[in-house]
Amino acid sequence: MNLSMRQLKLFEAICRCHSLTDAAEEQAISQSAASQSLKELEKQLGYSLFRKTGRTLTLTEAGSLALPKVRQVLANLDSLRFPSEQFVGGVLNVSASETIASYLMPQLLADFVARFPKVEPHLNIDNTERVVQHVENSQASVGFIEGPAYSSGTRQELWLEDQLIVFAGPDFHWSSRKNIPSGELAAQPWIVREPGSGTRAVFDHAFQQRQETPRIKLALSRQEAIKQSARAGLGVGCLSQLSVVDELASGVLVPLETSLNLTRRFSLLSLKEAAPTALVKEFLQFARHWKP
Repeated sequence: MNLSMRQLKLFEAICRCHSLTDAAEEQAISQSAASQSLKELEKQLGYSLFRKTGRTLTLTEAGSLALPKVRQVLANLDSLRFPSEQFVGGVLNVSASETIASYLMPQLLADFVARFPKVEPHLNIDNTERVVQHVENSQASVGFIEGPAYSSGTRQELWLEDQLIVFAGPDFHWSSRKNIPSGELAAQPWIVREPGSGTRAVFDHAFQQRQETPRIKLALSRQEAIKQSARAGLGVGCLSQLSVVDELASGVLVPLETSLNLTRRFSLLSLKEAAPTALVKEFLQFARHWKP
C-alpha cells in the first residue's frame, strides 16, 4: 500500500470541511485533482470512505473508523517539527460552544500561548452537541461545553461554574418591577437559544423541574440576535451572565429576578481512549487550573 500524505491531508480536510470543493481550496489543488486523489486513496485502501448523496459526502462506516487513525498519523507527522516528544508546540484543535468560545476562550488560549509560544491554536465554535461530535470524531483534541451531554467516547470533567440570567428591554412590562412572579414564568414570550445548545438545555431543565412548558416565541442560534430581540421588546431573553455584562451595565437590558434554577457548570472534554500528546496533556492541565 502506497499512501501519500497529500491524500491523507485531503481526506481529513474533506471530513472537517464537509465539502470536497472547500477541502480542495484549502489544500490549494483543483477540484478535479482532489476528486482523483480521493479515488486513488480509496483504491489503495480497498474500500469507500464516503457515500455521495447529491453534492453531499457522508462518511461510510469504514471511513468513520479510518478518520481517527488518519488524524493520528497527521499529528505524528506534525510532531516531527519538534525536538522531543515532551516539547509543547504545534497545532492545538479546540472546539467550544458559543458562550465559552466568545467570552472565555480568547483569554485562555492567549494565556496558554504566552507560556508556550510554539503552539498554534485553532478554535471551532459550535453548539454543545456538535462540540461533542468534534471530540468524538477527533476533529478537536479538547472540547468545552455549556450543558449536559451524553457521550460514551469522551471523558467529561466539570470545569467552571456559570449562571444564566433572565433579562428584557427597559420598556418590557416587568422591567419596572425587575421581577417575574413565579406563576407568570411559563406564560412569558421567551427568546432563547436553539435546541442542541447547552444554554437551551439548562433553560429547558429549569422548567422541567417546575413541570411547566414555557412559551417559546423565538429560538435563535446567535446570542446577539437574542439580546437585540429582547431589547426591541419582543420578549424575555435567557443567556449566560457572561454575554450580557455590557448591556446590563449600560441599561439597554434589564435583569429580571425569577425562581428558575439557572446555575450550570461548564465541562471540559477529551477523547476517552486516546493517549493525549504532550501538547494536549499540557493544555488540559493548564485549563483545569485556569481562572478567568
